[in-house]
Parts: sequence; structure tokens; C-alpha cells
Amino acid sequence: MTQEEWEANADWLVPDFLDPVTHVVNAAIQTWVLRSGDRTILVDTGVGNHKERPYAPVWSRLDTDFLDNLARAGVQPEDVDLVVNTHLHVDHVGWNTRLEGRSWVPTFPHATYLIPKDDFDFWNPLNGHDPGRGRGNQNVFEDSVAPVYEAGQVLLWEDGHRIDRDLWLEPAPGHTPGSAVLKLDSGGDRAVFVGDLLHSPAQIVAPDANSCFCEDPAGARATRRRLLGWAADRNALLVPAHLGGHGAAEVAREGNRFAIREWAPFAPYTPAGATAEGVGA
Repeated sequence: MTQEEWEANADWLVPDFLDPVTHVVNAAIQTWVLRSGDRTILVDTGVGNHKERPYAPVWSRLDTDFLDNLARAGVQPEDVDLVVNTHLHVDHVGWNTRLEGRSWVPTFPHATYLIPKDDFDFWNPLNGHDPGRGRGNQNVFEDSVAPVYEAGQVLLWEDGHRIDRDLWLEPAPGHTPGSAVLKLDSGGDRAVFVGDLLHSPAQIVAPDANSCFCEDPAGARATRRRLLGWAADRNALLVPAHLGGHGAAEVAREGNRFAIREWAPFAPYTPAGATAEGVGA
């Protein structure tokens, strides 16, 4: 985004989404917890503990209370039925596994992990992938994806995957080759969990603005416009992975851009306990 665009929207981006002094975009790392029927579903799993991230040192060797936060939300690891990885970036798969002795084991022993096949193939180092951001995802496949696959807990999907009558996964390529969204339609209520379709709500009003992490910038722009339009036309709640402050919003068309119609009534996450917004990772 241009400096002028940031300044034009500063009155509502500051302070939750933009630091006015450092000009740093504020973002949350979090997991969404869904209940559907009698199943507990996690959408993305954050960064994880004790992991070596030589090219992302801010996330290296963490020791957070993620599992305690999850427990305060009423979920034990054994309770989880499905884990949805919207894509396989470092900050979306970390709690797929935990360290047990010297081995990485599935954190959620009874869960099926739903992983887009295109991302699984792209990030598998055996396939010689060449990501645009270099080695920022170093070690991630080996410690957070391969162990759950080798444990027989992964379902790789292509083209789309129906979870139940209310929830289904669709491809949303651009940010990564296999990026996906989770759509919900239940009793007339609609929502779409969009992962990294946007990192800041500024991208709602400036939908052609990408993060620097998008593998296919043109594809990311096209996918963002398509899904923002889907949400606006169906009055669906847009639920990104990383928004600080308000975690989700309804959007409306405004010319060739979009606008925030209404924020969801979610309280920001605090370490004191989980909220409707998500579980901090």
C-alpha cells in the first residue's frame, strides 16, 4: 500500500491494527476453535513450541502456554477431531506437533489433519520447491507436517473437501499454491475463514495490496477480490487468521473496492483466557 493509503485509513487502523509510531502492522497469531455437530475443529495451529526457526528467529524455540489457553477454551488435545491447515506457512502449522523426548509427535492424537495437497507438495523439500521468500519456512515441513503424515493422520485434499453439511474447504491459491478457505453455512448464518487472504483489514479497502509473503502476487489479488465479493454478496462474516483487535467483520462492496459494514462482537484475546476470537498461539 502507498503511504497515502495508510494515512487515509489511519483513523480506524490505529491503534488496533497499526502502530502510529513505528508504522508496524499489528497482527495476532491464533487458532480458531469451532464446534460443528459433535466434533471439535481447529483452524490453523499457530507457531508451536521448541522449534528451530533459523530464518524466523522471533518464532524460534518458543515456550508459550498455548495448550493451557486451549484448555481454558474447554478443549484438551484428545478432544480435537479435525485440524484444518489453511496453508503450510510456519505460523499456521506449528502446534500440529509437540516435542516428546527427542521426537515430534502429533499434538492432537485423535485428529485428522486436513491439508491441501498442492501446499503439501510445494513445501515438501524432497520436491525441490523454490519459495519466493527463500528459507523462511526452514524446518517447518520436517517438524510440523511430516510427523502427522507419517502417523497416518493426514487427509490430503484437492479441488474441495466437504467436512459436513455446514462446513467445506475450497482452494484459494495465491498466497501459497495450496492456500484454502473454510466456508460455513448454518441456519442462514454464513462465514468464511480466509487464513492469510489478508493480514490487515486495510486490504479490505485496498484489495490489490498483498503481503510480502505471497508466492503468486497476481493470483493472491484475484483470489482476494473473488472471496471478498463472495462474502459481501452473501453477508458472510469474514474471518482472517491474523487480525488483532476485532477479529472478524462483515464487508460490503464500495465501487471496485470493499468496506467494513460491521465488526463482529468479539473481544480481543488476552492471555488471561480464551474468547470467541480465538486461542493465542
